[in-house]
Amino acid sequence: MTPPHKPRLGVFKFASCDGCQLTLLDCEDELLAVAGAVEIAEFHEATSAGVDGPYDVALVEGSVTTADDARRIREIRAQTRTLVTIGACATAGGIQALRNFADVEEFRRVVYARPEFIQTLGTSTPIRDHVPVDFELRGCPIDKHQLLEVISAFLGRRSPNVPTESVCIECKRRGNVCVLVAHGTPCLGPVTQTGCGAICPAFHRGCYGCFGPQDTPNAASLVGKLEELGMARPAVARVFRTFNALAPPFREAADAAAKEAVAP
Repeated sequence: MTPPHKPRLGVFKFASCDGCQLTLLDCEDELLAVAGAVEIAEFHEATSAGVDGPYDVALVEGSVTTADDARRIREIRAQTRTLVTIGACATAGGIQALRNFADVEEFRRVVYARPEFIQTLGTSTPIRDHVPVDFELRGCPIDKHQLLEVISAFLGRRSPNVPTESVCIECKRRGNVCVLVAHGTPCLGPVTQTGCGAICPAFHRGCYGCFGPQDTPNAASLVGKLEELGMARPAVARVFRTFNALAPPFREAADAAAKEAVAP
């Protein structure tokens, strides 16, 4: 009897640090169960072996920063039933998206001895700007429990159950004192999606927005609060231009702050 076909999983990397792919390898106790449930057809972080598509599920880490990236993601999309982007780079451009607000040609000239050999785009953009995406899993890096939920959900042909409320809710669960209200510490928790377990506020530091915007962010209101705390407009723009600089609510808040900072 022919053994049943296992769903084929591909894991692909674009411009990134590899941290989100490593989250899958860090699943430890669950990794053998995942490997037993699927055929890992492509995963260069774990093995040099590879199997051509089609793929039932593709996990894509990283942003598009070269013309070759743009071509390759279209090829992957054409071979994939369900495409999931993982991490801030793939969902919002990542730290490298800071190039979008600067002179890339100057960077290339200053950093590289032979800049003519460096082939790069002037922007770093999320995967959804180039191909349709079925689900975005946020984080820098992503949370392993959320990753396992997404994999099992799509293999089971159901919608993933990933929370979208703010980090403030997680702070309440942990019993954290609000660093923004109690100590006047700048914090993106009110507009950031939970997923980290509110690690930074638990250690009396403001949230850095690693998991991108929550489902109903009021970034404009938070901008006003940060100004009340004494942050200058350029600093407000910078605080929104970190891991998720191209997430629309964060980008709009940063752009507005930057524009007002230079207005006469």
